[in-house]
Amino acid sequence: MPGSRPRPPSAPPSTTLAKQRPAAGCRGPATAVAGPPPSTALGLGRPEGMGLSDVERRRADALAELGYVALAFDLHGGRYLGDPEEMLARCMPLLADPDRMRDIGHAALDVLRAKPRTDPDRIAAVGYGTGGAIALELGRAGAGLRAIATVNGLTTGRPGETARIRCPVWAGVGSQDPITPPAQQDAFTAEMQAAGVDWRLVIYGGALHAFHHPTVDHPTVPGVGHHPRHAQRAWHDIVNLLAECLPETE
Repeated sequence: MPGSRPRPPSAPPSTTLAKQRPAAGCRGPATAVAGPPPSTALGLGRPEGMGLSDVERRRADALAELGYVALAFDLHGGRYLGDPEEMLARCMPLLADPDRMRDIGHAALDVLRAKPRTDPDRIAAVGYGTGGAIALELGRAGAGLRAIATVNGLTTGRPGETARIRCPVWAGVGSQDPITPPAQQDAFTAEMQAAGVDWRLVIYGGALHAFHHPTVDHPTVPGVGHHPRHAQRAWHDIVNLLAECLPETE
């Protein structure tokens, strides 16, 4: 993309640059955000288990301000699951079904690739929580991604499939996250290492699960808590990964 990319916003902006509905099969409405004509594209598989909200839309806007094409896809057909029990009842079976996660991820990729500004050969997947697990499954399915970033979603895959990941993987997790405990972190990193993946794991000291998400006004599962400083650090780490793996081109 000609010219220099702007510096990362200190906080996600609130203005949506463009919105469109996706093709059928993306499992609910999605928000597509486009900046100036880019030579890179970013697939934002970011939804929390709760679903698509203004938090995810603002994050997509922030990526668009950096010159990417961003797609924030919806897991729940337009519903936001503020009831923790309902959210777990929907997300836990999904997280146990790699094929279904891949179907959802590929549907989102199809929508993104159909956008006229998208370079289909320069796509990264960024996911938080359930979205991170979907991003990893896309990599394990052999999707042609340039980078994968996952926060909290440190899932392991079926034997032998992680070797299909052909791009750098960045993962972030809170040190006090009871939902992604050290044993799960160790299993994730051991799998990445054994598969020969170019991986890195950042552990944010003192942070709980979903530390990146602003506090919500409804009940959450135990072990969740916002950590503003680490949320900003994780955002900058992701932006740096994208700059490394999706460098500007003339």
